Amino acid sequence: MANEAPERFAEPWQAELLGLQVALVEAGVFTAAEWAEALGRTLHAPDAAEDGSDYYPRFLGALEGLLAEKALTGTAEVDALTAAWRRAAQATAHGQPIVLANDPQTDGVDK
Repeated sequence: MANEAPERFAEPWQAELLGLQVALVEAGVFTAAEWAEALGRTLHAPDAAEDGSDYYPRFLGALEGLLAEKALTGTAEVDALTAAWRRAAQATAHGQPIVLANDPQTDGVDK
């Protein structure tokens, strides 16, 4: 059914994302109602996939948006960190864990 969470996680990051969202609610960063509203807006946007295939990218977008609304992070910070992780992934040897310290632009400093 459209706009429902898949029954399983296809990737570890999806489970981690859910855990992060739950931890943020439990820590009082935002309420469950605020989260439900943000996720609902994202999942029911006109460009959302009817088959729900974009559920987790939309989940991530809802979380990033809510954190920006709360002024806890901004788009520039998220984009910079995303770019750092991509560079770290490209610089990591196959089969090795990807760590932010592998980003050649961070001088080996893990953030």
